[in-house]
Amino acid sequence: MTPDIRTDLTEDDLRTAWRWISEESYWAKGIPWPTFERAARNSLCFGAYVEDQLAGFARVVTDRATFGWLCDVWVDEAHRGQGLSRTMMTAIKAHPDLQGFRRFHLATADAHGLYRRFGFTDLTGPDRWMEIVDRDVYARDQARSTT
Repeated sequence: MTPDIRTDLTEDDLRTAWRWISEESYWAKGIPWPTFERAARNSLCFGAYVEDQLAGFARVVTDRATFGWLCDVWVDEAHRGQGLSRTMMTAIKAHPDLQGFRRFHLATADAHGLYRRFGFTDLTGPDRWMEIVDRDVYARDQARSTT
């Protein structure tokens, strides 16, 4: 069955994606629901549905003109190995709001082959890029919200 790709995710869909990412991902484990919800509401989110059930999720942070950052890509374990990531990537790359970018970024620990098929390459000019990383931000957010 071909999955249906949608961008009109319900709150229940977002909560499902949040559970996957907050409990199982290596990049956002422990992200609080309010933080994830705010991030999702300010991004272009994609849901992959199999038999009307959310089976995959991806989010693009973008100005919809010059730049996009693909993140939070997840496929439910029961649906892995069935081409769902490729189907989501095809829809993401074809979306009208994500055309004509000067830069489209992502970070991955283990899916380089998938993303290369869609035109992603190693970072050019990494000596020009800088970042601030705060690996404990979610733990501090949780501590503040319980006091």
